[in-house]
Amino acid sequence: MGLADASGPRDTQALLSATQAVELRRRDYHMERPLLNQEHLEELGRWGSAPRTRQWRTWLQCSHARARALLLQHLPVLVWLPRYPVRDWLLGDLLSGISVAIMQLPQGLAYALLAGLLPVFGLYSSFYPVFIYFLFGTSRHISVGTFAVMSVMVGSVTESLAPQTLNDSTINETTRDAERVRVASTLSVLVGLFQVGLGLIHFGFLVTYLSEPLVRGYTTAAAVQVFVSQLKYVFGLHLSSHSGPLSLIYTVLEVCRKLPQSKVSTVVTAAVAGVVLLVVKLLNDKLQRQLPMPIPGELLMLIGATGISYGMGLKHIFGVDVVGNISAGLLPPVAPNTQLFSKLVGSAFTIAVVGFAIAISLGKIFALRHGYRVDSNQELVALGLSNLIGGIFQCFPVSCSMSRSLVQESTGGNSQVGFGCGHGCGHALPGEGGLAPPHPLPQQVAGAISSLFILLIIVKLGELFRELPKAVLAAIIIVNLKGMLRQLSDVCSLWKANRADLLIWLVTFAATILLNLDLGLMVSVVFSLLLVVVRTQMPHYSILGQVPDTDIYRDVAEYSEAKEVPGVKVFRSSATVYFANADFYSDALKQRCGVDVDFLISQKKKLLKKREQLKLKQLQKEKKLQKQAASSKGASVSINVNTSLEDMRSNNAEDYKAMQVSPGDKMEDATANGQEDSKAPDGSTLKALGLPQPDFHSLILDLGALSFVDTVCLKSLKNIFHDFREIEVEVYMAACHSPVVSQLEAGHFFDASITKKHLFASVHDAVTFALQHPRPVPDSPVSVTRL
Repeated sequence: MGLADASGPRDTQALLSATQAVELRRRDYHMERPLLNQEHLEELGRWGSAPRTRQWRTWLQCSHARARALLLQHLPVLVWLPRYPVRDWLLGDLLSGISVAIMQLPQGLAYALLAGLLPVFGLYSSFYPVFIYFLFGTSRHISVGTFAVMSVMVGSVTESLAPQTLNDSTINETTRDAERVRVASTLSVLVGLFQVGLGLIHFGFLVTYLSEPLVRGYTTAAAVQVFVSQLKYVFGLHLSSHSGPLSLIYTVLEVCRKLPQSKVSTVVTAAVAGVVLLVVKLLNDKLQRQLPMPIPGELLMLIGATGISYGMGLKHIFGVDVVGNISAGLLPPVAPNTQLFSKLVGSAFTIAVVGFAIAISLGKIFALRHGYRVDSNQELVALGLSNLIGGIFQCFPVSCSMSRSLVQESTGGNSQVGFGCGHGCGHALPGEGGLAPPHPLPQQVAGAISSLFILLIIVKLGELFRELPKAVLAAIIIVNLKGMLRQLSDVCSLWKANRADLLIWLVTFAATILLNLDLGLMVSVVFSLLLVVVRTQMPHYSILGQVPDTDIYRDVAEYSEAKEVPGVKVFRSSATVYFANADFYSDALKQRCGVDVDFLISQKKKLLKKREQLKLKQLQKEKKLQKQAASSKGASVSINVNTSLEDMRSNNAEDYKAMQVSPGDKMEDATANGQEDSKAPDGSTLKALGLPQPDFHSLILDLGALSFVDTVCLKSLKNIFHDFREIEVEVYMAACHSPVVSQLEAGHFFDASITKKHLFASVHDAVTFALQHPRPVPDSPVSVTRL
């Protein structure tokens, strides 16, 4: 591009300096390359539609190699386990597995209470799903098992379908507990079916609709739900079962009402346990680098609290509720109760999505930190199989825990290091062979070791914790909520960073608190999607001007040196145009151009219609007078008729002159129209009709933001062409992407009046062409900065 005037080239810095700039009487606007409209660009680049890949043909192929590839993809343990270097990595993974199991034991017991089940079912849920994930999972660091948010969601379902009281009568505890186990295990099977099905059809992308503010707001509200649900164990109260909207509010009110009935011994037990756990966690944080592994505060608390409870007789003397009998051994598999499917399908889908969202979020965090990729679809299948098979063995739905995953990552030895293909097979990524060890392996061995440790406790050691106070488990749960409750500080950070994300966070938090976990998630997802639609309905519209000495065009309201090209308007929207904002786009365009297009068109039509009516009326009168003249006989009658004709013509002369222009004006219009090949007939131009004319002759639509077009967009663009041509403004389009051009062709947008010659490769091409082929705009000389 170049900038020149009559005296020669100008210095760039001089033009950009406002103090040294001078007004040039005439500037030439030109490009050093040929102008490229869409036709020229397609011919020059030999454009053709991209060939369609028929992926379904690959899916239907059947061969030994494909069968083996599918097996290794969905069962990655067969790839990496034979290569496992036992001598090098077993000790580290053994330490990691024991560390995770030490945390898994108290959390499993505690989170079973959240789910409304006996503590032993938390141990079952810490064994079966973890071992299944060891076989099918791809993430090397997440620790699958019981999780507070999942447990409280399960608890809301079990308490609603198997309440503690029915019609103000207390239900037998044994019957109630058995029914809750059936509900929870059936729910786990249904959750697993959803997750496996979505994973097999590659619907892992669904989790992308859960934005980070939504997930953080949801987990914070879930933490509040968990905290409130544990108050009855902290104060030793017996509360009614509440479910549905506002259940949290009802529970808090009931706790406040029954506070005078609290058991002091239970409160003291929970307080002491909570303080001790907080101190241990603070020590772990302070001495993180000095300690080979975190101090197992929760395990020590379980052992100490059980011993103290047994020695002091907390249950019999002080009335502290304890865990009770924990049956030794494993339970046989049980088929799910299919009659409950219709009642559980909504909650199951919600739990399936939330569980997968938490797992894949943590998995991607660790994968990014350690340089490998996680296959989201295989993760969905692995998590679904964990819940499906676990449900058959009477487990409740699980996900993964941040705290246990961090411990597994920090104590995992050498198996943390390395890069992989994301399928859990240990293959190095292309181009990264020098960074990866020969056989980088996932850290799922640690998960398998932790599950075997839990199995040992179930079979032999579980019955030793029968005297464990429930208040201690409640304290463990509440202390572990510290990380999620810290997310309340997101309000301050989002207020400074992004108010729209803050609104999503607040709506998600409020909806989850008031409407419960399942309805809260649905409301928050719908709200976040509607907010996206609303934000596309109100994009940033701008009139673009040329930045001096460049071919760059920017918003004239934001760039003071960007100047509009005289005679040309360049309009841009920051969002794609579709059915939800097409009308707003057209209205903003007419408003920013500074011309009342609709008024000019309506006035033009009225004046043309009035002219046609006057012409028709005149012809009718002349025809009538001619008939009278032909039928009349005698010279006197002929004279009278001629006189009447002259009178009638003179009576309509003033009205008709209002619709006419002078011969000089007609000659100027005819000359201008002849030069421009204007489509407007003589006498129908805005100037001839006495209407104001726009101060620009060309309109350029910068469509670089368009990502797709629909039928409403096509109609709106055609209307824009029609309306502006009615007021003698030619319209051009610029910067369309190839997929958008293909969609315009498929929608039959181009025709005889709108061709690809109206579509240019860039805004600069369109401006240059418009200035070289201007429509006549009186008293508006074409003087533009030249490139």
